[in-house]
Amino acid sequence: MVQQDQDRVLEGTERVEGRTALRDNVAAAIALADAVRSTLGPKGLDKLLVGSDGSALVTNDGVTVLETAKVEHPTAKMLISTSRAQDDEVRDGTTSTVVLTAELLVNALELVDRGVHPTVISSGYRMCEPVIEQALKEIAKPTDQQASLSSVRTCLAGKGDVGLQSTLAELAHSAAQETGTGEVDHVRVLTERSGSIKDSELIPGIVLVKARVHREMELKPNGGRILILDGGLENRKPEIEASLKITNTGAIEAFHARERAGLQARIDSLTAANIDCLVARDGIEEEAHAMLAAAGILAYRRVERPEIEHLCRATGARPVFDFEDIQDEDVGQFKAIREEKWHGVEHTIFEGSSSQGVTVVIRGSTDLRLEEAQRAFDDALGVACQLIREPHLLPGGGATHIALARRLRRHAETIPGREQMAIEGFAAALESIPRILATNAGMDPLDELLRATAAQADADSDWQGLDVNTGNTTDMSEASITEPLSVTRHAIAGATEAAISVLRIDDVLWAKQDAQEPDWRDDED
Repeated sequence: MVQQDQDRVLEGTERVEGRTALRDNVAAAIALADAVRSTLGPKGLDKLLVGSDGSALVTNDGVTVLETAKVEHPTAKMLISTSRAQDDEVRDGTTSTVVLTAELLVNALELVDRGVHPTVISSGYRMCEPVIEQALKEIAKPTDQQASLSSVRTCLAGKGDVGLQSTLAELAHSAAQETGTGEVDHVRVLTERSGSIKDSELIPGIVLVKARVHREMELKPNGGRILILDGGLENRKPEIEASLKITNTGAIEAFHARERAGLQARIDSLTAANIDCLVARDGIEEEAHAMLAAAGILAYRRVERPEIEHLCRATGARPVFDFEDIQDEDVGQFKAIREEKWHGVEHTIFEGSSSQGVTVVIRGSTDLRLEEAQRAFDDALGVACQLIREPHLLPGGGATHIALARRLRRHAETIPGREQMAIEGFAAALESIPRILATNAGMDPLDELLRATAAQADADSDWQGLDVNTGNTTDMSEASITEPLSVTRHAIAGATEAAISVLRIDDVLWAKQDAQEPDWRDDED
């Protein structure tokens, strides 16, 4: 009777249980990993993404490929979410995360077929975490300026040509060092469809695509005080709808005179606070333009909120809502304000009192070129900022993953239970990264993996890895092929969590019918 009740409850639902559910989920993970596998490494290939409207995009950025693809399977969506989290956190390693997750699931499925329970496999995978964390600390080396720049260049390998990689890497490294905070949001990025990528530049200040509200206002090349208004300098409107009945011809003029007096009073409060520049999020009345110019106040209007946040960080100002409540701590300081015309468009450059405000202008000849350059710069900037927050490097070229696999295999020998098999499966999954790097470079994956493993054993060094540019196994520090510790740590941790989450699923229920409107008709009808 209970089984019949369950069947009625699940009527209209397709159910996949047990090992079949696991196979379906692993198949979805493999399909997703195969979509980005060939983009990994400096020799990775590009993907042509065609939208439903016929628009085309060429990229080898893993998270861009995954987010653009139309994906329906829930497991694939879980992996895309993991990749997006990797991108949000450290801006690199998205492809490695997806590939490693798929390899962990493939190896787990083989163990399940051999009679190992998914819970035991998950437990074995968990046992790898402290070993990996300790090994990463032992392998990592502290970084310096030159090594940090080399690591930023490494993250751009395979993205565009060498000129693009070099230019964007230097810009990202310089921008991160200029702010010194390790925060990506402290760098404003503008794109200009003009010139070439090599013409891109770093400007120590915040650049706004704005012009002063009145040409008679004088620029401030020698610095001053700035007030940022989270509102506008406009005539106050009545809070309720009302109509005025004019019975005297002088009433209109008197009404306008009171409005002008109100504007002048607010401008006088700015003068009393020694404000040299006013930046308003909303509009500024036309009548106030001449008043501000006469008061010697430089003004800009309709500035977007993200731009206001950049200005606040650069000048130390805090947005105010009312002219009557201007406190000295709300007022910021700037070193200079100047305007430049770029290809017929006015741009204003605010040099703040703080180094936390810089702008990177990326230039390019086409929109596609600019889009790809901006994505690459975002990744490079993320890596550069990561190195400020955690200044430690790991070897690239698959060396880190090979070293971790060697340690895990030695650790597996100390585990008496079936978890030993799961730990060995984890080690094999880590080795998939150097194998894919070799495959994408047109080299034999097995031979190169064995050669790099032997090189680490012979040299007693975890920094021996594969340099796909030369085809040799060499010391990654000498080849300047490195990556941030935080990127690898986060990628392995994210892949482990995603794989364990999928392994814990033993039942998938697919609803066949959409929700329907209930029938509220009376029985008599």
